[in-house]
Amino acid sequence: MTAIPLLSVVVPVHNAQVTIGKCLEALLANDLPRSQWELIVVDDSSTDTGPSTARRSADDYIQLEGGPRGPAYARNRGAEVARTNIFCFVDSDVCVHASALSRILDHFSRDPGLSGVFGSYDDRPEAPGFVSQYRNLLHHYIHHRNGGEVGSFWAGCGALTRTAFVGAGGFDHARYPRAQIEDVELGYRVRDRGGRIFLDPQIQGTHLKEWRLAQMLRVDFGHRGVPWMELLLERGQLFGSGLSIGAQEKLSVALVGFFLLSLVAALLLGSLASLAVAGLCVVFLVGVNRTLLVWFARVRGAWFAVRVIPMLVLYHATNVAAALYGFGLHALGRLAKKPEVRVPR
Repeated sequence: MTAIPLLSVVVPVHNAQVTIGKCLEALLANDLPRSQWELIVVDDSSTDTGPSTARRSADDYIQLEGGPRGPAYARNRGAEVARTNIFCFVDSDVCVHASALSRILDHFSRDPGLSGVFGSYDDRPEAPGFVSQYRNLLHHYIHHRNGGEVGSFWAGCGALTRTAFVGAGGFDHARYPRAQIEDVELGYRVRDRGGRIFLDPQIQGTHLKEWRLAQMLRVDFGHRGVPWMELLLERGQLFGSGLSIGAQEKLSVALVGFFLLSLVAALLLGSLASLAVAGLCVVFLVGVNRTLLVWFARVRGAWFAVRVIPMLVLYHATNVAAALYGFGLHALGRLAKKPEVRVPR
């Protein structure tokens, strides 16, 4: 490419041979003229055949050696060689819709003071299993419910200006050496500097990821729940709001916490009253999440929505465990950093 494009698309790749071809095919088929954007693929020490596909399509292909260091590090390396003033990050398992890149540019054109913009998964996830459908559709619902200016960022399909990205210091790859909440944390730092980030639910992409139950629990606990809890405590924002941590989510976590306590009491003490309290907690949980359940029933049917109820209990039970564990880690960290008390002579 000779002319300076308007947008740099950075795709981090690690062992994504199943999805990277579809991801790049969707990008190349978008309605923004090819001369107006550049494609930067960063291979994070892949050991499969995905890089051969990516290398043929990329304007700039970066091969990282020495073992995988995570998408945060890979995105940072891609941003270093980007030629434009807008960095768009797309995950290697996301197929952007045809209008995604042009909509991103339109936002920055209409609002020059904007620091970032991102979108959402669509409501047509590719993996057919119930867990995959539930998880990807839940992400879609949360992002569509919260359109407008937000306090964080999402790198699945999202863009930041060079000024905002560099000014905030990029992704914290030292703290997040694997896929965790590195994009959320970067969004917080952009906002700390006065930046404005906009969520446009019409910027969409199809998520190709296939979820399994054990994998989902592991991610929700160790990759998202615990580090997010630690981050909120560090920032003093435990009672703040935002994507996935609004009043509805916090009330749901509290209800599931009471449900678990009541269930344990019922099992240990043989208390019917405790069992009744546990049942009431589930009833209230359904009430709090009724809009979500009605939406699931509309897009996937009533039986799907019924099966979502135990998934919500499990999801928020994982959040309870993550919150307790994250609080413990934070408390231990504060004790370790406690200044030495000097006794006057």
